[in-house]
Amino acid sequence: MAPASVSFRISRNAEDLAETIHALSQRLVTLEQRLAAVELQASNQARPDPQELASLDNVERLLQDCRHLLEIGVPSEAPAAFDSQEDVAYPTAA
Repeated sequence: MAPASVSFRISRNAEDLAETIHALSQRLVTLEQRLAAVELQASNQARPDPQELASLDNVERLLQDCRHLLEIGVPSEAPAAFDSQEDVAYPTAA
């Protein structure tokens, strides 16, 4: 083979490699940008909204108040009128 054709092939292969490396570099930059965007989105979702937290705290307080009222409102024993079935009048068939 002539030295000129070998030199041409080496130059052509070097150009192909350079183009491939450039394309891979561009792809890497794009992937890094997408990764940064996904990480930013994930970190934003991980931080709870302060207004939402305040609302949930209010709901928690309301639930505790309701439970407290239910505990106060329930008598320890049912009234005697409800325990006795003697006072209940049932209609009879005539």
